[in-house]
Amino acid sequence: MSSFVRRRSVLRFAIGGGAIALIGPGFAVMTAKQAVAEQDPAGQLVQRAADQVIEVAKANAGAAREAGIRRVLEAHFDLAYMGRSTLGNYWNQATPEQRERFLKASASAEARAYAERFGQYRGQTLSVGRINTRGNGVFTVESKLNQSNSDPVAVQWEVRNEGQGLRIVDVKTEGVSMIMTRRADYVSYIRKHGGQVESLIEELEARAKQRTTQQ
Repeated sequence: MSSFVRRRSVLRFAIGGGAIALIGPGFAVMTAKQAVAEQDPAGQLVQRAADQVIEVAKANAGAAREAGIRRVLEAHFDLAYMGRSTLGNYWNQATPEQRERFLKASASAEARAYAERFGQYRGQTLSVGRINTRGNGVFTVESKLNQSNSDPVAVQWEVRNEGQGLRIVDVKTEGVSMIMTRRADYVSYIRKHGGQVESLIEELEARAKQRTTQQ
């Protein structure tokens, strides 16, 4: 599945093998001076997610890190919404059983990709800034990934409530959307395999099984 691997350099922040890794060992969430962000529920959500990911990354490695990160994603990200969005129109073509399998397999892929990328970064800080309200319960949280050896990277978090409280549903790094990039990969793979959603699901399940066997 070579289309899952090829990335432009900017996407290394945004998707990491199909997902993103914005926070890793050595990251600190700098919010003391961002009073608005601290008081806003959407800003608080981003901060909590970041804090917890940092703790998982510091305290664990390998399978334990991946499992811990998955728990953070399940707590603070709307994985079901993200999964539906990444399949686009193919979601409507999938059977209920296929949808269930896809969401399970894609959640494993997200956790694995985050875990694999954490060791690549050192010394960065994430500064949460302005929160914008887009209406209909949708918010964007602006932040900066500050780096010691290069310019800051703009990171925007989309937060919305789809019936289970506020959850993170997308992250854009320098304008590159995780959801849209993931969708392009998945749709491309499906089209190359006869337009069948089942082919993608089987591939993701095989990768998850292989990962479990190797651990």
